[in-house]
Amino acid sequence: MNKYGAEFLGTFWLVLGGCGSAVLAAAFPGVGIGLLGVSLAFGLTVLTMAFAIGHISGCHLNPAVSIGLWAGGRFPGSQLLPYVAAQVLGGLAAGGVLLLIASGKAGFDVAAGFASNGYAEHSPGGYGLLAAAVCEVVMTAFFLIVIMGATDKRAPAGFAPIAIGLALTLIHLISIPVTNTSVNPARSTGVAVFVGGWAVEQLWLFWLAPIVGAVLGAGAYRAIGESR
Repeated sequence: MNKYGAEFLGTFWLVLGGCGSAVLAAAFPGVGIGLLGVSLAFGLTVLTMAFAIGHISGCHLNPAVSIGLWAGGRFPGSQLLPYVAAQVLGGLAAGGVLLLIASGKAGFDVAAGFASNGYAEHSPGGYGLLAAAVCEVVMTAFFLIVIMGATDKRAPAGFAPIAIGLALTLIHLISIPVTNTSVNPARSTGVAVFVGGWAVEQLWLFWLAPIVGAVLGAGAYRAIGESR
């Protein structure tokens, strides 16, 4: 249960910190942090939690990561569903807290997007379904390659959180214009359910594409990284 609690809290922090930066700080008048700041915020949530709970749960914070690590032989299938449940619940709890905070400002409208992921008319840059799917698959695949490589027993000890946090920052720098960056079904679900409508209708992509990408990334790392 300690592991599941850690995953709940860690995913809560990721969604509150990452999506919170997008909703509350990205466009704040005069000092808005913009795309660069939001990208860094997501990376920092993972980096800080990896040091805080990595020794407890492995700090997955992401159903796609858990599934990818299972596919890569790094995680037992018996813990997969409880991990995913804890991550989704943590994301939903963070989304609820963020909504309470954001609603404290006059004129706030959750229908404006609330940091939800989307494609076509709901993509920040107007990118279509195919572009969004390819982007999410490729970004998640390389995220898993970084995670598995950085946590390999042959890798330098103690640096994995930095590599993983910076990888997530880079992923956001590339893909925020395309989908608002998911690579994490729990992050997507945590805000989409409060928006409803189009955000929930498009949520399927932000479960399917990251999971496919994670499995492909895990397979790629096993192909190049396993000792022969």
